[in-house]
Amino acid sequence: MSMSDQPQSKAPVVGYAPGAYDLFHVGHLNILKHAADNCDYLIAGVVSDEMLVLSKGRAPVIPLAERMEIVRNLRFVDDVHAEVVPDKIDTWREVRFDVIFKGDDWRGTPKGERLERDFAEVGVTVQYFPYTMHTSSTQLRKALAAIDAQEPVGRAARALTS
Repeated sequence: MSMSDQPQSKAPVVGYAPGAYDLFHVGHLNILKHAADNCDYLIAGVVSDEMLVLSKGRAPVIPLAERMEIVRNLRFVDDVHAEVVPDKIDTWREVRFDVIFKGDDWRGTPKGERLERDFAEVGVTVQYFPYTMHTSSTQLRKALAAIDAQEPVGRAARALTS
């Protein structure tokens, strides 16, 4: 049998799913599960506290080490990477993946178009997944802030009734 007759083994597809993964919720779980279903080896990129302050203007509730530990322990995540640089292409230079997964809230936006353009130049596919609209870390933060704002009133009310 000649070399051309032998079946060619395909290199495993390495996927990268970046995110803050702060206040871990079902939306995070869904994107990571979908990502794992679409690659052979999944690396979850957990954005550092400093990069979140830079990009979103606020620090996460859960520190980086704890967010990484949560994500690392999902059975379908093969590796975790602390994302400490603002540009995803710089992360690619460190990690080397074949496909990057993002929520479809990025699709058609200037940042999504830049991501697609930058990664097309190095042969990386950008794959979008449905964004879980009913749950987000921002909504969870607002709910916690509302609960926190009501807490003193709740304590005062309990003190009056006891």
